Amino acid sequence: MIGTGGTIAGRGESAANTPAYACSVLGIDEILSAIPEAAALASFRVEQLLQIGSENFNNDHLLKIGKRISDVLKDDDVDGVILTHGTDTIEETAYFLHLTLKSPKPVVVVGSMRPPSAMSSDASLNLYDAILVVIHPASRGKGTLVVANDEIHTARDVMKTNSFKLEAFRSPYGALGYVVEGEPRYYRKPSRDHTVRTEWSIDALDSLPKVDIVYAYGALEQEVIGTVAADARGLIIAGTGNGNIAARMVEPLRAAARDGLHVVRASRTGNGVVIRNGAQPDDDYGWLVVDDQAPQKARILLMLAISSHSDDRSALQAAFYRY
Repeated sequence: MIGTGGTIAGRGESAANTPAYACSVLGIDEILSAIPEAAALASFRVEQLLQIGSENFNNDHLLKIGKRISDVLKDDDVDGVILTHGTDTIEETAYFLHLTLKSPKPVVVVGSMRPPSAMSSDASLNLYDAILVVIHPASRGKGTLVVANDEIHTARDVMKTNSFKLEAFRSPYGALGYVVEGEPRYYRKPSRDHTVRTEWSIDALDSLPKVDIVYAYGALEQEVIGTVAADARGLIIAGTGNGNIAARMVEPLRAAARDGLHVVRASRTGNGVVIRNGAQPDDDYGWLVVDDQAPQKARILLMLAISSHSDDRSALQAAFYRY
């Protein structure tokens, strides 16, 4: 069990569910000690890898977390890993692990919407459910999972969709399963390639290319494209609707693509498929499209795809359809 901080490691002066609490102050051993029932389920090794809110995580943090989990999974005495994590970017870290870890052993990423000190906190229950999931044989081979609110989600699909409610995490195609009366029940499997079936290994990654996201809105100006293109390798455009691009933005994006920036059309809606050559003639412009990946997931995937395929745009596009 590896701790990185977050609300699940928070403490407030009041039991009321308010934002006024200190994030990332409890150690992983303190969090686990609040669940004495866990000792009857498994033998644990605990370590504190980081102690910060996940809104602060950058690419270096992703690499550090991934490499440490990879090392732990190679130990024959370890059957699985639980990573406690802040909920703000839990979906990004989980997807990165889902694509880069090379083990069928289960990895469960878990956080909470309320700190342990709050009334009706979900911290202990989420962690207890994560333990039940990671020790169950049916969890093996499913890649990285996110457990929250009695639900088991695949890292590929899950997103935080609410800023404060306990049922904040949703997957567009539904959860993989639920934790029911102390046991995971699975109803579907991840269909896209992950972990041992991907082309990336965390052990071989020492850096990640810079990929940025630009969120489309009515008054978005052209100048932002030049600023991003100056030092990024890729750009996810969180376009309106089906990845739509305002007419005034087309030429700056075409020019950036000609200069080597990988431009990817996504949708700010967070759901649905972006159709290639639909809203824009992507083939003519040298642009890419996501399949159904949300912008924050698309950034993770594009970083990895660029790391192995560099400027091969056909291979980059294929990655969105494969993963």
